[in-house]
Amino acid sequence: MTFISKIFSGRRRLKLILALDIGTEVIKALVVKIDNENKKGVVIGSGKVKQQFGNMQSGAVSDISGVVKVAREAIDIAKKKSGVKKIKYAIVGIAGELVKGTTTTVHYERVDSEVKIGMSELKDIIQKVQQKAYERIQKQIAWETNQTNIDIKLINAAISDVRIDGYRITNPLGFQGHNVSISVFNAYAPTIHLGAIETIVNELGIGLVNIAAEPYAVARLVDFEGDLNFNAIFIDVGGGTTDIAVVRNGGLEGTKMFALGGRAFTKRLSQELGVDLDKAEQIKIGYSLGKLNKVDSQKVEKLFEEDCRIWLGGISLALSEFSQNDLLPTKILMCGGGSGLPGIKKALLTQEWVDELSFVQQPKVVFLQPKDAIHIVDKTGELTSTQDVTPIGLASLILELVNEEKVLATILKRAMSKVEYK
Repeated sequence: MTFISKIFSGRRRLKLILALDIGTEVIKALVVKIDNENKKGVVIGSGKVKQQFGNMQSGAVSDISGVVKVAREAIDIAKKKSGVKKIKYAIVGIAGELVKGTTTTVHYERVDSEVKIGMSELKDIIQKVQQKAYERIQKQIAWETNQTNIDIKLINAAISDVRIDGYRITNPLGFQGHNVSISVFNAYAPTIHLGAIETIVNELGIGLVNIAAEPYAVARLVDFEGDLNFNAIFIDVGGGTTDIAVVRNGGLEGTKMFALGGRAFTKRLSQELGVDLDKAEQIKIGYSLGKLNKVDSQKVEKLFEEDCRIWLGGISLALSEFSQNDLLPTKILMCGGGSGLPGIKKALLTQEWVDELSFVQQPKVVFLQPKDAIHIVDKTGELTSTQDVTPIGLASLILELVNEEKVLATILKRAMSKVEYK
C-alpha cells in the first residue's frame, strides 16, 4: 500500500505511534503506546490546539505552513504530558468531499467447482475486485467534478463479505464451489490532498505510517467484524465536513462526506450577531453545553433552524444512495464536535426526512464516546468528549495494521499495491 511504511516488516517492534487528527477547527494529537501482547493501544498523552481560520477549507488543507505550526503545538503538548521526547511514526486522518469510500463486489464463476480454491486463484479474484473498484471511484469523481484528470490513490481497504454459492464464509481457501462473490470496501483520496498531508508530516519530522479516511476510522472503532446482525449509520460532524459511514450486516458498505460542519453554524452566529468568529464559536459552544440563559438559547436555536434543515438535507442526499436496494439501519451513532448542537439531533428525529428514505422505523440516535473503543485504553483521563472519537478511531486502525494476521487481509494489502492507476 502506498502509505504503509516498510517498518511493518518488523511491526511487532513498534511501541509508540502518534494519532493525528487534522480537523478544520482543532488539531488533536494522541501519543499511543502499543501493547502488542494484549493487542491494545494505551493513550498516554493528548494535545489539542485550535486551528487558525484559513488553515483548512471543507476538511482539506489550504495552508500547509499554518497547519504545521498548529500540529507541532498539539504534538508538543501530547509529548510533554506523556513524558515521551520523540515519536517516530504517525497515522493521520483525512477528510473532504473528494475522499470516496465504497464497497465493490465481484462475482466469479469457477470453471471447475470440484477443485479447491487455492492461494493463486484467490489472489487473482481479489486483484480483479480492486481494479474494478478503482475504475468505479475514478468515474464517480470525474462525474462529480467534471474533470477526468484528477489523480486518486487508494488509502484504506477491508474485505466486507465473502460468499461461495451463496454461503457466507470468512476464508475461502480450501473450499469448493462454483460461484464466488467477494466484496471489498475501498477508500480513495485525491493525490493533491495526500501530498499535503505527506508534506505536513515531513515538516514535523515524523515518519508517515498510514493516511486514513476518517469515516472509515470512526466506523472501525466499534468492533463489529463478524457480527452479521450489526447495522448502523455513523455520522461524524466535524468543523468543515460531515462524514458518514454505513455498516450493514457486519460489513462496511460505504462512506460519504459533504462540506457542511460546525464552522457553518459559527459563521451564521458571527453574521447574525455582528461578532467575530472567535466570539461566535464561544457562544455556539455555550449553547451546545446548555450554558446560555433561556432567552439567548432560544434565539440561537432559531438562528440555527435553517442551517439544521440544510445539514439534514445533506444527510438525506448522502444516504439516498444506500437506500436504493435495501432498508437503512435504524441505529445512528454520532460523534464529532458539531454533533453536540441540539438542533442536529432534533433534526435527525424528525419524521419528514425518515419518510423520504427507506427506514423501517424511526432511527435511534446514540452518541459515540471514547470508551466505546474496546481496543484503546485512555490513561490520560482527558478523552471524554465525542470530538475525541475520531483520533481514537485512528489509533484503533494502527492496531489493525500492527496485529493483522488474517490471510485475506494480507492478500488484500498486496493487491492494493498492484492496482493499475491511470
